[in-house]
Amino acid sequence: MSVWGLYRSALAGQWRGGLVLLACSVLESAPAFLSGRLVELAVDEGFAAGRPGTGLRWLAVFGLVAVIGALGSRLVWHQLGKVVEPLRDALVTAVVRGVLHDPAPPRNQPDASGVARITQHVEVVRDATAGLLVQARGMIVTTVAALAGLFTVAGSLALIVAIPVVVAVAVFACLLPSLARRQRALALADERTAEVAGASLSGMRDVVACGAEPLAALELYDAIDTQAAAAVRVARSGAARTVVIATGGFVPLLLALLVAPGMVRDGVLTAGAALGALVYLATTMQPALRGLAATASTVVLRLIVALRRLAETAQAEPEPDGTAEPDGTAIYVRDLTFSWGAAAQPVVRGLDLHLRPGERLAVVGPSGIGKSTLAGLLTGMLEPQGGRVLLGGVPVREVPAALRHRMIALIPQEAYVFAGSVRDNVGLFAQTAMDGELLAAVTAVGAEPLVTRLGGLDGEIGHGTLSAGEAQLIALARVYASEAGVVILDEATSHLDPPAEARAERAFAERGGVLVVIAHRLTSALRADRVLVMDGKETALGTHLELMDRSTRYAQLMHAWSPRLPQPSAQFFERTPE
Repeated sequence: MSVWGLYRSALAGQWRGGLVLLACSVLESAPAFLSGRLVELAVDEGFAAGRPGTGLRWLAVFGLVAVIGALGSRLVWHQLGKVVEPLRDALVTAVVRGVLHDPAPPRNQPDASGVARITQHVEVVRDATAGLLVQARGMIVTTVAALAGLFTVAGSLALIVAIPVVVAVAVFACLLPSLARRQRALALADERTAEVAGASLSGMRDVVACGAEPLAALELYDAIDTQAAAAVRVARSGAARTVVIATGGFVPLLLALLVAPGMVRDGVLTAGAALGALVYLATTMQPALRGLAATASTVVLRLIVALRRLAETAQAEPEPDGTAEPDGTAIYVRDLTFSWGAAAQPVVRGLDLHLRPGERLAVVGPSGIGKSTLAGLLTGMLEPQGGRVLLGGVPVREVPAALRHRMIALIPQEAYVFAGSVRDNVGLFAQTAMDGELLAAVTAVGAEPLVTRLGGLDGEIGHGTLSAGEAQLIALARVYASEAGVVILDEATSHLDPPAEARAERAFAERGGVLVVIAHRLTSALRADRVLVMDGKETALGTHLELMDRSTRYAQLMHAWSPRLPQPSAQFFERTPE
């Protein structure tokens, strides 16, 4: 489904709210339709006929109708959230899905462009839709009602004043394409500014260390200048639009003032009909026409541009779900190859691996060599260009997503902790777990002192409450409490001290299942059953002692990490309590 289709379906799903809005529109249109007619009756049957009481009664009816219209407008706001908020949620879901399935995502930095799409473009769609449902809808209703009322009161005059309105609308329609192009350029400039600023701020330490502040500032200045120029072009187009609409709204009123006296003199119109026509034009038609055009050239254009931009990047269509049922949690990797892009060198090349339940594997290698990419392949988040990853004998990406998420758990280096209670965070993947089970998970990974300090499972976690290491402890307890039979720790203990890291790894090893540790410290390799060394061009797999003998890269890493590390005996590597 395209984003346009998602937009339509999300709105169509709120049909009850749409019916209420329609009913409110009928109430809201009453003053616009009846205003001129009631003024005509007040003049012709009341004041002009020498019956001021009758005229005042018609004006009182006019006031009552205005109150009914105000009530209709008030009811619109009560229904607005029920229609707009589900649309926003659906678009955010589509954008996030598109970011997660981006074939070339930003590496080692936040996706500032994706954040801009959520915080800017989706909000533009939300606000624009609300504007259409409130302002544009009301203005269309008012304009149509005023035209209908004008033709019923002074049909001959309505034909004359309709000509400049049609001309103004036609000219305005010709301006819309250029307005749309300029609005799109501004949206892209906004994204570019957010992307450049996000990259500079996230890497500020490296920028300062390299003395690259002038270059970073220059790139940001260029992005801001481009954004400012795009905003100026949009403003100029808006000024031209304002002139056209002002002309289209003023000329009909001027023509009515010039023609109406002669028509009254000739008996074509009554004085009340002429005054009623002026009421339609001055108090209803002219403001509604200006407002409608302003809304179309701002709200509608922003809506179209934002939706097109979302359509370029969001993946509204969910991927087909798998149907394969795995037999156990053993992982088989056969001739696995993956590269980030068609022209890039593979970061994983021809890898063969077999992981049995109860086995602990440590993955080591230089930074940026592809260790986290391997984690993505093992979990099924990435699709390899060659080879296969089997979970329980079936391709991992063919396992139903819901089942795969229960069987495999990945903890990244930046732990995700949510605002809420400790119980909500630890029990996120174990909704049916009792408090005793959650506390056992907390104790197992060494988070008991932290949870006690927070007030137990009922303690609240807020934004900025936890340090990076404390957040990792909560994330470790969360996965420990889950039913996942395959756990991948992608430097998930990087902010813990070595004893705490060893305790967490030991807890998961004793828990059972397959444990893959992408090592932050090489002590993880000493505790593992086997070690996978990734070196870009080739990989090596074996025990620590085997790799110290036959893997130059592994030996270099070990000696660089601890030059004084003595060569341990074979008994040191036997599985003993740590």
